[in-house]
Amino acid sequence: MTAQPHEQPGSYVPEDPETALKYAIQRIKRDGRSQIIEGVIEQVSPTWDHEKAGARLQRQIDPVAEDLGCVIGAGNLDLPGSANWFVPDLAVVPEDLLEGAGALLPDQTLLVVEITSESNADTDRVVKRRRYAEYGAPLYLLVDRQERTCTLFSKPGPMGYEVKEGPRPFGAPVLLPAPFELELDTSRL
Repeated sequence: MTAQPHEQPGSYVPEDPETALKYAIQRIKRDGRSQIIEGVIEQVSPTWDHEKAGARLQRQIDPVAEDLGCVIGAGNLDLPGSANWFVPDLAVVPEDLLEGAGALLPDQTLLVVEITSESNADTDRVVKRRRYAEYGAPLYLLVDRQERTCTLFSKPGPMGYEVKEGPRPFGAPVLLPAPFELELDTSRL
């Protein structure tokens, strides 16, 4: 789907609202990140505590991701057919998919990590969990800073994730299954 040119300079006529919304979100000029959650544009502005948790997880996953030929980042994830454009806190993605990619699909990731903030905790717990499952993200790790727990979801399907490991309190290890085979230390999140 592409936007069609319009007679007035700088404007366009979208083929559908989803295309228009996703076109707009990619052109917001500001520092930081923006995402679309169920049709609502949300500007993401993580706190340093939030970033610290992500950095600590990333350092643990980095060596395995490197061996798997993957990159860890917070790039755009498109959920076609819905009014959603997510920017996860971390995603592990095969490096060969990144060349020229503006956005990937959740089923192209190996792992998606969302770290809650007070402003978005319910979105990460409910909406993103449901949507990541629906769009085939194989592993979804929810780091709930308000509840001080980690929950790993796996085996996605249209009705949600079939397997839920946790919630485990911070300090209890979280085992990432194949292809990672990695035990995460959650004591310093």
